[in-house]
Amino acid sequence: MKVTFEDAELESLVLTHHSKKYKKYTRDSKFLAALDRVYDDLRDVTKTSDLRLLSYMHYEKLKGIDMSSVRIMNRRVERLLFHEYEDGIEISLIEIDDTHYGQR
Repeated sequence: MKVTFEDAELESLVLTHHSKKYKKYTRDSKFLAALDRVYDDLRDVTKTSDLRLLSYMHYEKLKGIDMSSVRIMNRRVERLLFHEYEDGIEISLIEIDDTHYGQR
């Protein structure tokens, strides 16, 4: 599937593991390895509905904001949020929310 990025800093993080905006993640090798896996899997599927077959990603269509998301790592709150298009997806951001799933 075709994967594009809305944000140049996010694209840099995913493709080169360098980013000023996401500097916190550039030093987290486990997170970067998981991000590589998710990115590769996103490119390998032919349509977004195939993401449901990859249970570790917990793919979901988000209600009310016309976006979808996948989990990057188990036991972490960060998710990739993206818009779905006929020819692929456009990744918009990494959701960083410490209160996600009831965590405080």
